[in-house]
This record gives sequence, C-alpha cells and structure tokens, in this order.
Amino acid sequence: MQITPNLHLIPLSIVNAFLIVEENGLTLIDTGLPKNEKKILKYIEDIGRKPNDLKYILITHADGDHIGSAKALRELTGAKIYASKFEAECAAKGTPPREPKTSNPLLKLLFSLTAKMFVYPPTLVDEIVKDGDVLPILGGLRVISTPGHTPDHVSYFSPSHNILLAGDSLRTSKDQVYNATTPFTWDEAKQNNSVRLQAELKPEIVCVGHGNVVKDAANKFKL
Repeated sequence: MQITPNLHLIPLSIVNAFLIVEENGLTLIDTGLPKNEKKILKYIEDIGRKPNDLKYILITHADGDHIGSAKALRELTGAKIYASKFEAECAAKGTPPREPKTSNPLLKLLFSLTAKMFVYPPTLVDEIVKDGDVLPILGGLRVISTPGHTPDHVSYFSPSHNILLAGDSLRTSKDQVYNATTPFTWDEAKQNNSVRLQAELKPEIVCVGHGNVVKDAANKFKL
C-alpha cells in the first residue's frame, strides 16, 4: 500500500514492513517472520521493480517478527542488512534480544511461548548502525537510538520527508500514537524516554511495527 510517493506499507500478518522506493534502489525496514520473503518480493515485483533493486534491509530490533526473513532476503537479492550492535549480536545467534523483567510466572511463560513462535535463523548483519548515523536514503535517513522495548532498539527518521519509522518503540491505534509498553518491554523507563524523544521530532508520518500508519502525527502523541 502506497503511503507517499517514496514510502509503501507491506502488511505481513502480525507485523508491518515498510519499503522506501527511490530510483537508485529500494530500502526495506524490518522483514517480518521467517518465510515472509516471498510476499515481500511479490510486492516489489507488483510495483514494477526487481528483487535485486533491494539494496538495504534496515532492522529496528532483533525480535523474530521483525528480522525473521532478513537472511533469506539477503540471499535472494544481495541486499545488505543494517542493525545496531547489540541487536546484531543477538541476530547472529538467532536469539531474542532480552528477557522479561518480571517475577510473574504467567508472564514468563507467555514470553517463553512467544519466543518459540518467533524463532528465526541466525542472521549475520553486514553493517552496524548507531545513534546519529545518517544513511544515504530519503535525502539522509537518521538513526535514532530508542531503547526500551529491547536494549538496542533503533528507529529511523527522515528530516527532509518528516517520516518516522519507529518499529516497536511506538504503537498506534485510531489515528493516535502511543507508548508501546507491554509485558515484553525490557526497560520501561528507557522506553518512556524514547517515546518523548520521538515526540519531540514532531514527525508528519509515523510508521510502526504493529498498528496503522498515522499522518499529521506531530500533535497525535499520547504520552
């Protein structure tokens, strides 16, 4: 689904992936679960582009529903995978990037079951990104450190297009933007700070891993 001339949403069952479309190549933000690669490549072909037009795969964090198809897509397209340092270390082992900070046995069981559902193959990251890096995408796509959901979660922000790609650091519902705190949040204080940091950017468009795309988003943050 086209959001702007340069940005498309690819819904992948339980999670969203986003495709940045430029003449000199394509950039994918997150990849969904394992075996989502066929749906992503079909979408690329449906908009008149070729699989090898995919140049960059940007990962927000190493949960299996976000990085699950990255390895397969690299093998099929030659695209390079980008992620933050700690998330890349987890990706290389195919492990979740955090344990739940809870003593509740039911929540621990829920986390364990979910982790088994989101198993993904060990995935080597080609390039490490960090806060403040600027990638040659959308006129300069900025890496923003947004820890909380996981220890080294990152978001990607285009100042020139005023688009924020926030992964699981935010959630949306009914055209509003909310804190994404859940039982799976690694550090609630850091999560709250990441939400405030992103609200201060006053993005025009907010794209999240779970939820709808919010436009005219600057005044729609519910902190």
